[in-house]
This record gives sequence, structure tokens and C-alpha cells, in this order.
Amino acid sequence: MKVRFKKLLSRKEFIAVIIFFLGIAAYFYFTFFTSNYYEGKSPKQFEIAKGETFNDVVDRLYGEGIIPSKVDIRIAGFIYGAGKKIRAARYHIHNGLSYLDLLNLFIYGDAEFMRTVSIRDGLSIGWMAYVLKRDALIDSTDFVKLAFNKHFIDSLGINKSSLEGYMLTGTYEIYEKSPAREVILKMFNNFQKFMNDTLKARAAALDFTTHQILTLASIIKGETNLPEEMPKISGVYHNRLRIGMKLQADPTVQYILKGGWRRLLHKDLLLNSHYNTYKYTGLPPGPINNSGKDAILAALYPENHNYLFFVADGKKGHKFSSSYKEHLKKVNEYRRWLKSQSK
Repeated sequence: MKVRFKKLLSRKEFIAVIIFFLGIAAYFYFTFFTSNYYEGKSPKQFEIAKGETFNDVVDRLYGEGIIPSKVDIRIAGFIYGAGKKIRAARYHIHNGLSYLDLLNLFIYGDAEFMRTVSIRDGLSIGWMAYVLKRDALIDSTDFVKLAFNKHFIDSLGINKSSLEGYMLTGTYEIYEKSPAREVILKMFNNFQKFMNDTLKARAAALDFTTHQILTLASIIKGETNLPEEMPKISGVYHNRLRIGMKLQADPTVQYILKGGWRRLLHKDLLLNSHYNTYKYTGLPPGPINNSGKDAILAALYPENHNYLFFVADGKKGHKFSSSYKEHLKKVNEYRRWLKSQSK
């Protein structure tokens, strides 16, 4: 049976229905497609953390003045199914985005994601820059330049020529493409927290400055990768410093070689640099790497012994001696071991 449309609705009712649906359409258009504007510089940086709920994100967007209504974006999010789709990342929100534009950015748009970056103990500034570029797309040139920028370093209260030794190694959560300043400050602030008043007081009790402790720690780290061996090596260097004996530390010479680390030659030990601890007595001018917590603690708490010499044992560790005669004997043992490995 056919029912005529005119019999279902009167003209006035039909117009009312049209107006109602046009009103709904207009509401949805102006609510979800109309541009929203915020005050301040555009784009605005906004971060969504891992595990953060959609409601939490909305609250922060509203609190920072990026959106004018929490209700409208929640409705848009429900329609869009955005609750479980938004990604944990750092975003740059341009002014004038609609609610749907904003949700589209959070779900599909360009973003900088969090990367886990491991900075191992003993890396120099240059090697840190390489790892950060490889693992988090950080501008390595900017990183190195800023780490040697005297004005920036002075602003941190460090009256030195570089931040070598002052950036704490470890595992960091870093947004990819983060500014070099942000990354350096994160590492420096972690160092500041670690090097607390107790450790500074310990350095003073040893008659060392923090800079000298970091310098010694970097040499200790350059000599061994075994945390359990670090206090013993530290004791050797403390003993040498106490009696005015040259440190004769290979890592300090390696630091000044062009082209990176290699097997040292006799001519290398004659290089005229205050980092050459075969030529100059005492500590070099500054750290040769960013040593890490184990080496810093070893520099502050050296093992108490009478050793003045050590040589590799061929098993990633070292053999220690109190006299030069005893040391030469162990050096010859090591050389014989090396020969046996080449056969």
C-alpha cells in the first residue's frame, strides 16, 4: 500500500522537520569544523604521555587554552572513536584547527614520538651526539656546539670550556627531534641531582673540586669497564697524585689523538698537551668523557692500598703492583700472553 508523503506530514510539520535537521547539521558543522583559536605563539607544543586517557588530554587542552570547550571535543571524540586511537607523542598544534582537525592530528598527523636512548658510560660529547642522532634524530651538530658554548655553560654555573663530564649517562626517554638544549639540560640536571651535597662534601674532604673528581672519574672509566675494579684503579691514581708521580694514563693521550682511539706509539707519549699525563704531572685540564655513576663514586671512594701500577690481565681486568720491578714482571707476562693469542 502506498502512503503519500503529504498525508504523513503537513506543510508546517515538514518545514519544522527540515529546520530541525538543518539546525543539527549547522550545530555539527560549527562545532566540529569551525576553526578554534588560542592566544600566544603558534604552533603550540603539546605532549601526550604514555597511558594518558582521552579525558586527561581534553582537560589539559582546555586548561592551556587550546580549545574553548571540553564538552564539544568529547562529543567529537566519541563520534570519531578517538578515545583509544590518540598516540602518545609530542605535537605542534597550529592555530585555527577545528576539533576534527585536532583529533586527526592526534591520530594520523605528524608527531615526534618518545624514544628510549641508552647513553653508555664513558662516551665523549661527540659520541653522545652520534648516539642521540642515531636513536632519537637529535641534531648532532647543534648538540656539540651547545655543549661547547661558553655562554650557555656559564648560564649553568659551570665555569669551564665544555660540559664534558657534566652530563650524566644512562637510559633516557627523549622525544625525537628534541632541541639540543632540552636534551643537554635533561642530562645535566640528572648529574646535578646525583652529585648531591654529600658527594660534594666528600670531594672537599679529599681536597678535590667537583671538576677534578669528574676528571679523575673519566680516566678511571677510560681504563676499565668493570665497576668492581674501579675503586682499586682509583686508589692507584690517588696514590700517584699524593706522591707527585705522573699518572701516565693512556686514555688521556688517546683523548688528544686525531682520528680516534688506536694503539699508542712511543711518539704519542711525547705529544705536548696538558692532557698528556706521561709528560705533565697531576690531573689533565678536564674530563675526557662522561664517566657515569660508578666511576664518579670510585673517584670519591678509592680503595685503600699501596699499589702504584697496573697492567691488563688479558681477561678484561688488570693486575696490580706496588713496585716497578713487580710491575715489569707482570707486563712481561701480559706480553707473553698476547704472543700466545696471535699463534
